[in-house]
Amino acid sequence: MAASVRSAAVRGVALLLFLLLAFAGHSLASDALSTPAADPRISIHEGFVDERTCATCHADQAAAFSKSHHAKAMALADADTVRGDFDNSRFEHDGVVTIFTRRDGRFFVNTEGADGDKGEFEVKYTFAYEPLQQYLVDIGGGRLQALDIAWDTAKGQWFWLGDGTPAKPGSTYHWTGPFYRWNRTCIDCHSTDPQAKFQPQTNEYKSTYVATSIGCQSCHGPGAKHVASAQSGNPSSSVKLGTALPKVDAGICFACHARRTKLLDGYQPGKPFLDYFSPALLRRDLYFPDGQILDEVFEYGSFQQSKMARAGVTCLDCHRPHDARLKAEGNALCTQCHAETKPERFADQDPSGLFDTSAHTRHQAGSTGAQCANCHMPERTYMKVDPRRDHSFAIPRPDLSATLGTPNACTTCHVGRTDDWAAETMDGWYGTQWRKRPSIAHAFAGAANGDQAAVEALRALVGDQTQAGIVRGSAIAAMSGIAGVDVTSDIRAAAADADPLVRLGAAEAAGNMAPEQRLEAIGNLVGDATRAVRVAAANVLAGTPPDLFGDRRGNLEAAVADLRAYVETNADVAETQSSYGFFLFARQRIAEAEAAFRRAISLDPTLEGMRINLAEFYRATGRNDRSEQTYAEAIGMAPERADLRYGHALSLVRKQALTEAIVELEEAVRLDPQSSRYKTTFAVALDSAGRTGEALDRLDSWAAGGDADVIGLALQYNLKLRRLPEALNNTEALARLRPEDREISDLIGQLKQAINEK
Repeated sequence: MAASVRSAAVRGVALLLFLLLAFAGHSLASDALSTPAADPRISIHEGFVDERTCATCHADQAAAFSKSHHAKAMALADADTVRGDFDNSRFEHDGVVTIFTRRDGRFFVNTEGADGDKGEFEVKYTFAYEPLQQYLVDIGGGRLQALDIAWDTAKGQWFWLGDGTPAKPGSTYHWTGPFYRWNRTCIDCHSTDPQAKFQPQTNEYKSTYVATSIGCQSCHGPGAKHVASAQSGNPSSSVKLGTALPKVDAGICFACHARRTKLLDGYQPGKPFLDYFSPALLRRDLYFPDGQILDEVFEYGSFQQSKMARAGVTCLDCHRPHDARLKAEGNALCTQCHAETKPERFADQDPSGLFDTSAHTRHQAGSTGAQCANCHMPERTYMKVDPRRDHSFAIPRPDLSATLGTPNACTTCHVGRTDDWAAETMDGWYGTQWRKRPSIAHAFAGAANGDQAAVEALRALVGDQTQAGIVRGSAIAAMSGIAGVDVTSDIRAAAADADPLVRLGAAEAAGNMAPEQRLEAIGNLVGDATRAVRVAAANVLAGTPPDLFGDRRGNLEAAVADLRAYVETNADVAETQSSYGFFLFARQRIAEAEAAFRRAISLDPTLEGMRINLAEFYRATGRNDRSEQTYAEAIGMAPERADLRYGHALSLVRKQALTEAIVELEEAVRLDPQSSRYKTTFAVALDSAGRTGEALDRLDSWAAGGDADVIGLALQYNLKLRRLPEALNNTEALARLRPEDREISDLIGQLKQAINEK
């Protein structure tokens, strides 16, 4: 999700709203909320009520909620809601000058538009409240775009949310592009029952919501039946708070506080989270090997790893439901459960003990280092100014930091100290036994490096029922990504696991199996009780002929219907439509597949990957001319992408345009000099053009890098040209890289003998 527009401080834990009608005698809620300007996007959807209705009976809750960040998640831009400096202030980054002004109670931004020219844009809404506030601009077609310059509410200054080189105007990651589009990226979590209402025929939106910001019905669900029951005049004894409303559970929090893919619209409290969302597993681009947060993953994935989650602790044990603040200050929050006497609620776990003491913390009482959260919930900053705590409640392991690069609370706090210093300090406190505490870190780090030795450790994690489901599911997915290892039986066993997250991991893992093995391993998952699992299984099994499913054929078609619903739910997401193109192609629905690939390009014309997918589709269907043309179009937009140059070169080879292909391969090598695939393909092309000597010169210049593929190809060509001394040098270099390879040793002997016989 767009890191630039989501803030955990303003997204969905439990709530009763602030927006509301005057209460008899003026409540705090009504004082805080004078009549707001009309928002044209407000529409009371079926089953819902005007949010102001809630305060007529629930004034105290409304008053508490009105003070929360959730209540200020989004608002019409006016003098009361805009926090940034719009008094003709100027901000510049990478040569782009932006001016913020106000006139007649309205707010404007003069900055670079989608066409690259400067233009003036009106701010329609504020987005978030603190520690940063963004601003939404209407650029037409119903599109609201989040400006990528935000206001730092603590420092009182503008800052740019991006990193590196600014995106080209109008492209995916420019503020006018799809990544920063509120309707697509952020609509789910900042308003009450938001509905994107994307119009595929025109690529426009008619988005509406029940209330501009998060409200009562965001977390309690549609309120019409509840209000009707309360106003019936003859309420039964059961008509009390909560009547006709589902019980709020942690799922409603995770709906926003998770790195997830939306499968279906209409999620409400009480409904299964995994029927509406597919959460990201512990991928190496999202999490550190020990499970700590890396990318902007929010809280779900880390909390699911914790012992607290498995013990039944929920968000509302620590966070108050309406103002979303913590239930207690400092360590008192943790000692609600981690008390001297075991709390009755924990039948199978015992969190008791003396923890809020210097004997445990090893820091002076009341100091920063003595705070539970600082050791067990270290912070990581996102969006440049927004620190968020890890919710896996891990024990610091500076020894792992030293070897695997994982963060730890010790050196995060003691800036300037080393991981070794921290580990040695802990040795002094506890001896060295703490270093032997089991950790998932080595297994996942090994998998990330393609280390086959990690398989047994991952297999142990999958089978360990004391581990969290998200860890076990991630372990089976990671196992399948290690080349040269047969994990078919492991995937089959994981597909039968009781935990849906493990089954989800099995479905994802099956994508790395040979297609002919997938049905046996995960065929039953098309009839799984959980939609997230069914959708993943249907996608992976796309290429399996339906007739092979036997009596599971009905389940397959139902799972495919779930997949189509997911695609329709994300009709404005180019990546989803392109992925669906591959699904359709695997099912031999060629015309529909091409339409899906082209649909993806129309949604995001500057996202090069969408054109790569179309080009490869054309290649796979034997349309080489169209494949080459599509690659050429992509290069026109992104000439510095090595993968585009390489793909274009291969398409030219298929057209027998070898000279042009060699030019493109040389460009690919220049743009990505670390790729041995690009280098060896370039050399093969030179050899095919009769330029073997030139190919060898290139390979020799690259061989010093110690790449076995490069050296092996150089060996092949030196043998071809009967350059035996050079071939011997190549072979000896390979022997140093592969000392156990007897064929290489034998070749060294043969070459030495041949040289001596000359």
